[in-house]
Amino acid sequence: MTLLRPVVGIVGSTALYYLLRHLGVSVYAALVVGAVLSLVPACVSLVRGSRPGGLEAFFTVLLFASFAISLVPGDERFLLAKDALVTGGVGAWFLASLRWADRPLAYQFARPMVEGRLGWPGDWEGLWEREAWWRRMWRTSSILWAIGTLVDAAARVVMAYTLPPDAVPGLNLALYVGTAVLLNVVTTVVYVRAGAVGRRRERTPA
Repeated sequence: MTLLRPVVGIVGSTALYYLLRHLGVSVYAALVVGAVLSLVPACVSLVRGSRPGGLEAFFTVLLFASFAISLVPGDERFLLAKDALVTGGVGAWFLASLRWADRPLAYQFARPMVEGRLGWPGDWEGLWEREAWWRRMWRTSSILWAIGTLVDAAARVVMAYTLPPDAVPGLNLALYVGTAVLLNVVTTVVYVRAGAVGRRRERTPA
C-alpha cells in the first residue's frame, strides 16, 4: 500500500484552502471544503475495493477524523485547531497500546513495511517472544511517538489561537512534515543503537 493517496489528500486540501481564500471565500467555509477534498483520494480507493493497511490506514483514519471534527459546530479558530485533536488522539493511542494492546503501536505500524527488509531481521514475533531488548525497543519507540504527537498537538492549538488564520493551514502542513521527519530520525537512532537494523544481535534470555 502506498501513502500517496492520504498525502495527496492533506496537501490538496491545504492548497484548496488558499485558492478559496484568494477567491474571497471565508476562512470557515474554506476549511470545511478543504476537509471534504482531503477525503476524495481515500474514498475513491475504498469505492474501488482497495483496503488500506499499515501507515496508509493510519493516515486514512486521520483524514476521516479530521473531517468529522470539521462538522462539529464552532468558530474558525476551533476549525484551525482541529488537527490538534487528531494528533493528540494519535498520541493517546500510542500510549494506550503500551498497556492494552498485544504489541506497541510503533511495532504494529513498522512490521508490515520492514520485517525482513532494509536490513531488518525477519521473525519479529519470535524476537518479541524471546528478546527483552526487542520488546523494550518498541515500547521506547511508541513512547517517543506519543510524546512527539502530543507536543505536536499542543503546538497546533497555540498556532490556531495566536497566529493570523491564513498562516495556520500552511504551518499545520509543515508541522506534519517536521514532526514525522523528526520522530522517524529519533526512533531510527533508537533502532540502530539497539542493534535491530543492519546487523545481527546475539540472543539474550528474556
